[in-house]
Amino acid sequence: MTDLDEAPKRAAIIDACLKMNAVGLNTGNAGNISVRHAEGLLITPSSIPYEALVPDDIVFLGLDGTVRGNRKPSSEWRFHRDILRARADLGAVVHAHAPYCTTLAIMHMDIPAVHYMVAAAGGGDIRCAPYATFGTQELSDKVLEALEGRKACLMAHHGMLAAEASLDKAMWLAVEVEALARQYHGALLIGDPPVLSDQQLAEAVAQFSAGYGQAERDPDQTA
Repeated sequence: MTDLDEAPKRAAIIDACLKMNAVGLNTGNAGNISVRHAEGLLITPSSIPYEALVPDDIVFLGLDGTVRGNRKPSSEWRFHRDILRARADLGAVVHAHAPYCTTLAIMHMDIPAVHYMVAAAGGGDIRCAPYATFGTQELSDKVLEALEGRKACLMAHHGMLAAEASLDKAMWLAVEVEALARQYHGALLIGDPPVLSDQQLAEAVAQFSAGYGQAERDPDQTA
């Protein structure tokens, strides 16, 4: 990565923060976003309303924990740093206090294979990481465990996160995970929802592994 990549990434992070709130994935400045850059990552700063963010507010954080910039990084910088350090397949992390994901997370509930879209996160369920205080290494360790073989998880009494190869893909996945949480919540109000069989789930995972839902959208495509 060169320095020429940095300015558009900073702008894209701000745009994604504003979109995250506009689509109801988050409220206020409760969430945070990071994008891999050079030997570290660019991450949202702590305690600044998204509407007030300018590119210089985005913080560069080295994988060794060093900080470059005029702002403090998000209080959740540890799991952003640890995810991108541990997972070479991932290039961006989106964390939000999405309403339905957080509702399930308060109840310590995973999202099982009630819909084939669960495979978009890499496996047969979306796990809920056990509770730990926000911003701590303990939370980061539990999130990393919940993300084993996955690209998304819930966080008990906290929220959700989605990680993907690019910021666009991570945002797409975050929206899909919140939709799954809403659908699962609705199904639970009716009864005990059936889940996909192992074979059905394996077929769905194979489809996603082949690229379904992962490619950057062609602007000329209408469907």
